[in-house]
Amino acid sequence: MVEDIEFQHNRSWGQPSYEVLLYEFKADLNNYLQQHTSAPKKSLEELIEFNKANADKEMPWFGQEIFEAAQAKGDLSSADYQKALEESKRFAGSEGIDALMDEHRLDALIAPTNGPSWVIDWVNGDSFTGGSSSPAAISGYPNITVPMGFVEGLPIGISFFGRAWSEPVLLEIAYAFEQLTKHRKAPDFKKSFL
Repeated sequence: MVEDIEFQHNRSWGQPSYEVLLYEFKADLNNYLQQHTSAPKKSLEELIEFNKANADKEMPWFGQEIFEAAQAKGDLSSADYQKALEESKRFAGSEGIDALMDEHRLDALIAPTNGPSWVIDWVNGDSFTGGSSSPAAISGYPNITVPMGFVEGLPIGISFFGRAWSEPVLLEIAYAFEQLTKHRKAPDFKKSFL
């Protein structure tokens, strides 16, 4: 049986998870650059300065606001990072996925993975129509995606996700869906509009 449900905290994890992203982006990028001896820049701060000095070439269409927001963050031991990490995991995990599955006695949650791909719009930006990967990604829970069909010739997927350690059940459900629907088709390349 399939039941239509809604996340109670579907917006609550947004801001804390974005804070986590900024902190972890800075820490992990700095670590990556420092570990690679051939990297021409050794920190996010150096990349920001390079981009500023070469803005006409490096940033003709987009700025580096996310780089700068990440650079302004402290390290992973900061209280603000720890609080954001706890809140995002709680809202997406125990008060999100777990609460929904308990309340509705579910084996899994399913949702469209995201909308179809879109052409990059240099003036208006992305035309992202939403997706379902955030709760599982933020909580650290499993998520599997299989082909669901096509919208105007562009492939879309369906995601099956659930509580921690539910991979065996999710694999069974996803495999059954895949075998029943046979929606997977070999991809082809669409002609560019540019």
